[in-house]
Amino acid sequence: MDITLLKTFIEVAHTGSFKAASDRLFVTQSAVSLRVQRIETTLGKALFARSKAGAELTPAGREFEKYAVSLIKLWEEARQQIAIPQGYSQSLSIGAQYSLWPRLGFRWLDALQADSPQLSIRTEMGMPDRLMRFLIEGSVQVALMYTPQFRPGLRVEKLMEDELVMVASWPDPTLDVAGRYSFVDWGPEFVHAHASALPHLTSPGLTHGLEAMVAEYMIQRQCAGYLPARYVMRYLEEGRLHLVPDAPLFPYPVYAVWRDDLDPDVTRAARSALQRVVSAVDATQGAILDELRDLSEDATLEILGQGAPPPQD
Repeated sequence: MDITLLKTFIEVAHTGSFKAASDRLFVTQSAVSLRVQRIETTLGKALFARSKAGAELTPAGREFEKYAVSLIKLWEEARQQIAIPQGYSQSLSIGAQYSLWPRLGFRWLDALQADSPQLSIRTEMGMPDRLMRFLIEGSVQVALMYTPQFRPGLRVEKLMEDELVMVASWPDPTLDVAGRYSFVDWGPEFVHAHASALPHLTSPGLTHGLEAMVAEYMIQRQCAGYLPARYVMRYLEEGRLHLVPDAPLFPYPVYAVWRDDLDPDVTRAARSALQRVVSAVDATQGAILDELRDLSEDATLEILGQGAPPPQD
């Protein structure tokens, strides 16, 4: 059976909507409907109960879903195995959100290539829903993300806290950034904590859902906003961004999501390399937080939405 048809079926099953599936697959809704109809015709069973509310799997659809996932997984395994270049004996496909590649994902690649020269590596980028779909299908075997989903066949491990800090693109900034503030949407928990701690900056008229890509925008337009400490290290060293004293920080967990069926030897090598990189990143973030602490009043750092912790000894 055509793998494209199976992937379309899985997308409709996961989103519960032919329209949502068409948006994610970048095809028309009629193309999605036609693909599903071809599977239903072949099987002689209706796979979805269609209504104005969306599309719900029928009993036959729920049964077929298990086989569809298995078939896609088998195809991806065969494709990856055959695609291993000459001179390599193993392969690994890694995905990550845009903000997690610099100073984390790329360093992981460096460590993996040094530790495992026989390993062929392929990389992907995407938002969590896209990465989760790749993981389920098997086209990605491990992914770094902020908001994972718990699914059978996948293991979710917390790696670290990505500390979000307020930075500005001009020297000696203060918390008086109204009128020059770019609101970066880092998810519901961040939005809620931000509204509680910094209500005067909550509705700036421009909201970015671009994660750390906003850094260059902020620099070119003399703005301030929240970005990961790990990510802005280079900009701080270059003097293109500056820490905002007394601005509360926001710990944002980073997770690695692993496929259970990943080769154990590859898993061990990849996990070992990743742990070393995370330790180095934690040290880098610690240095930035120490600098922010030195700049801030009473040498304390508030957590966004929670107030200040007790001063350190």
